[in-house]
Amino acid sequence: MSQAMHQAIVITEYGGPEVLKMAPVASQALAAGQVRVQHTRIGVNFHDVYVRSGLYKMLALPGTPGIEAVGVVAEVGEGVSRFKVGERVCYISAAYAIYAAERVIAASELIAVPDDLSDALVASSLLRGLTADVLLHRVAQVGQGTRILVQAAGGGMGQILSQWATRQGAMVIGTAGSDATAKKADQAGCVEVIRYRGEGAQDVAARVLELTHGEGVDVAYDAVGKVSFDGSLASLNIGGQLVMYGQSSGPVPALEIARLAAKSNSVSRPMVFHFVKKPAEREAMAARVFEALRKKHFRMGEPQEFALADAAAAHRALEAHGAVQPILLVP
Repeated sequence: MSQAMHQAIVITEYGGPEVLKMAPVASQALAAGQVRVQHTRIGVNFHDVYVRSGLYKMLALPGTPGIEAVGVVAEVGEGVSRFKVGERVCYISAAYAIYAAERVIAASELIAVPDDLSDALVASSLLRGLTADVLLHRVAQVGQGTRILVQAAGGGMGQILSQWATRQGAMVIGTAGSDATAKKADQAGCVEVIRYRGEGAQDVAARVLELTHGEGVDVAYDAVGKVSFDGSLASLNIGGQLVMYGQSSGPVPALEIARLAAKSNSVSRPMVFHFVKKPAEREAMAARVFEALRKKHFRMGEPQEFALADAAAAHRALEAHGAVQPILLVP
């Protein structure tokens, strides 16, 4: 009997979008406790770009990238009682292998998709929503009166952080690098959007201190990295925290720890996968994200969808325009 196959994107070398190539791969047999998920929507993220380029060498080659998806249970293994064939599920995974028509995964890693939320909405917001929950509610506690700086507030994650924090009563100062992203940041609820490059560029830290009467912000969220780190650190209040959760402009140089003593500051570098390992905590986080979507605490733009075979085009779109709108792959 010939082995069942399915289509997947396989990388054999690090490089540009052109290394994302469709290929038939063998379908995995189910073990006890596992579920076969037929993907319906796959999220495309900057993390995938870093993995593809080799900046993050965390995917063994040849390999299939991807860290979030929504799908339908197609088959359940022995001992699985929580999910049934035909049920909608979603998940994020640091084990990758998601740019594919299907995936075999432990049932304990899956999250049930609520009936009132579409596959496209969940795939557009799951990873970002869980990340925002970690940043706003676990790594730091953002609430009424908290003052925060969101670097690149017009990007995908920046918009979510700005909207959700604003709904919780925080004062949000954003930064943007273009007119288009500045408009997005303004719409996301920022009290002011500081241009950090191009025409009208300002000194971010100096403007933050002006807006906070010389005190600075309680938390600075920074996924830009190399070009923004110093400004984020200088924007902090006494005891303020700099939360680095990405590095779109490149890695941050080594930090001399004594710099933090100037204002008793701290720096953290959270990874969402560390916070979703325990099923009960993951379920609670997902419930908060789903409720936030229902109440429109944050809104996702209309997703741009590409066929799975066009993963290279999806990556080019993400790198060219940023994450201002969700990008999805459809198997």
